[in-house]
Amino acid sequence: MKTPGILVAALLLAAAASAQAAEGVTQYQAKPGSKMRMEGTSNIHDWQVEGNIIGGSLEVGPNFPSDPTKAAPGKVDAKATVSIPVRSMKSVEKDGKPYNAKMDDIMYEKLLEPTNKAIKFVLGELVVKEAAKAASDPVVFEAKGELTVAGKSKPITMPLKMTVLPDDKLKFSGTAAVKMTDFGIQPPEPLGLGIKTGDDLKLIFDWVVGKKKA
Repeated sequence: MKTPGILVAALLLAAAASAQAAEGVTQYQAKPGSKMRMEGTSNIHDWQVEGNIIGGSLEVGPNFPSDPTKAAPGKVDAKATVSIPVRSMKSVEKDGKPYNAKMDDIMYEKLLEPTNKAIKFVLGELVVKEAAKAASDPVVFEAKGELTVAGKSKPITMPLKMTVLPDDKLKFSGTAAVKMTDFGIQPPEPLGLGIKTGDDLKLIFDWVVGKKKA
């Protein structure tokens, strides 16, 4: 039977090993200031929806380019999970004013919102493509991961730019081109309105994260 002293020593060793494994790892959490925009087409006019909530977290290793001007080309240690509540997205006019609540309802229905509350992205790989020319300029990455929409997942690759903000914050900006049918969504054709929606979608986002306090 192990004595209390041995148990304490084992716990201390386990804690030390955990701290060593976490050494050099920096964690970030989603912060206000994010923005998501989805752009599409129809036979009547182009359309867009916007939202200002992007949740999630980011964990990076010691080779992550905290100094954007010294970013070395190649893969960096990074893990991220991103979540966008479906009902945070609303249809808007080109000037940003609210557009149509009926369109919002159609969007929620097509995204299977009752059973799939969020659009999700899980980062699988992050590769530096270009260092920043100045501290205020972005680092250019290529990001690979899995995008889940309406409960269906699909691998995607997209360019990603990271800008360093004050107060230990980072802003990731990207654009991804996808199709509704990639996720099992048939482009809406509202009955009686003569509107046919295009299959192509453009996802444009700014994701702001802040360093997690110890």
